[in-house]
Amino acid sequence: MGKKVHLGLIYGGKSGEHDVSLQTAFAVMGELDYAKYEITPFYITKLGEWRVGQVAGSQPAAIDELRLLPPDGSQLPATPAFPLTPLLGSLAGGSAAAGIDVVFPLLHGTFGEDGTIQGMLEIANIPYVGAGVLASSVGMDKITMKKVFAYEGLPQCVFRYFNRAQWEKDASFFIMECEVALGYPCFVKPSNLGSSVGISKAKNREELIAAIDFAFRFDRKVIVEEFVDAREIEVSVLGNEEPKASVPGEIAPSNEFYDYKAKYVDGKSTIHIPANIPNNKAEVIRDMAIRAFLAIDGSGLSRVDFFLRKTDGQLFINEVNTMPGFTPISMYPLMWKESGLPYRDLLDKLIELALKRYADKQTIDYGGCGNGGP
Repeated sequence: MGKKVHLGLIYGGKSGEHDVSLQTAFAVMGELDYAKYEITPFYITKLGEWRVGQVAGSQPAAIDELRLLPPDGSQLPATPAFPLTPLLGSLAGGSAAAGIDVVFPLLHGTFGEDGTIQGMLEIANIPYVGAGVLASSVGMDKITMKKVFAYEGLPQCVFRYFNRAQWEKDASFFIMECEVALGYPCFVKPSNLGSSVGISKAKNREELIAAIDFAFRFDRKVIVEEFVDAREIEVSVLGNEEPKASVPGEIAPSNEFYDYKAKYVDGKSTIHIPANIPNNKAEVIRDMAIRAFLAIDGSGLSRVDFFLRKTDGQLFINEVNTMPGFTPISMYPLMWKESGLPYRDLLDKLIELALKRYADKQTIDYGGCGNGGP
């Protein structure tokens, strides 16, 4: 048997999706082939403290083990952040971690899915799974993402956006603009957040103002979108320069819309994989998903979400999620499973794509002196 791949898993984080990240990490660690990989966990607490675990050759028994507390269960003293130099040394091989071959960032939301951790890994020249800095940041920012989609010619629902300073200066203007352009009901979202955190459905002016104030708790920019009475269709994309799309799936939310509770708490939402749609419509969705993935310069993986309007079958792209969940009820791995790629094989493929992308980037001449030159 050849040398095992030393895989670093980074999870937790300072975002509102901290607990979702723990669920994803637990699921991934439960599915990895430990005959192929040895794992070093890197846990980021909600305060931003980094904890580095021991090399593991078997999956944890419970999610709480992922918090990397001392064996006696006592709390470690919280610090503002793990010093960057020791962290990079651990990742790159300067400590007992003995060198990480590739990192799998299992971070959702701010400070993980938005290009920040990817930038750190790029500077350290460490291979990592998933989207790069640009795709991660564009995929995280709904406003910028929609501008890219518009340039690509992908159909979208009508939206308006503004930042906190603009809202505080002239809230009445933006209220009027939303009412005229979008009407009621409409959806209010933080621009930079995922897993439906901070999203509200507003049915009148009073609810719109409350929803905007709520969204500003999570980001400095807010986007307001028209309501579309639609089916929610999703598709998984996998690859680098020549990505492939899975069969589409459909979500039937247990709540009024597919919010955080419906995704991660009650488990009552119904999913249909493959989605019950005509083959030609499914092909259009798969093609649009790949176009969106390439438009943001995606790599590794993404889940692309669509609205299929009930009245006339019009298709609208909603968003690209560059680090979709891997929980037991997550759509991304389930759609690939239905497409013939089981969870464990999917993880292998993602790691393979990460190493391929890293090898390709090593051929780039940075600064005209060659990669690694003076």
